[in-house]
Amino acid sequence: MKIIFNKALKENLRNVLRQCGYAEIRDRMSGKTSYARRLSSYFYPRFHLYIEEGQGGQLIFNLHLDQKKASYEGQTAHSGEYDNELIQGEAERIKNLIT
Repeated sequence: MKIIFNKALKENLRNVLRQCGYAEIRDRMSGKTSYARRLSSYFYPRFHLYIEEGQGGQLIFNLHLDQKKASYEGQTAHSGEYDNELIQGEAERIKNLIT
């Protein structure tokens, strides 16, 4: 699910996401940074966010729910959900905290 913010954030992105309960993840292989919020004390399931910069200074949050780790070593494919009630609720929670 994509969440689009058209105006600049009041604070640094990392701090804003930390306030939303997300931890930074750096992929050593790709060098990409993403953010995750666990739903329990276990590593999965978790909400997972990728951030893109859009036109005109937009920030695009790409949110999904990781149900489990990738099944095969070296693969990035996972059991993820991109649009359900839980994800919609989390998207609303993020919007309310950020705006």
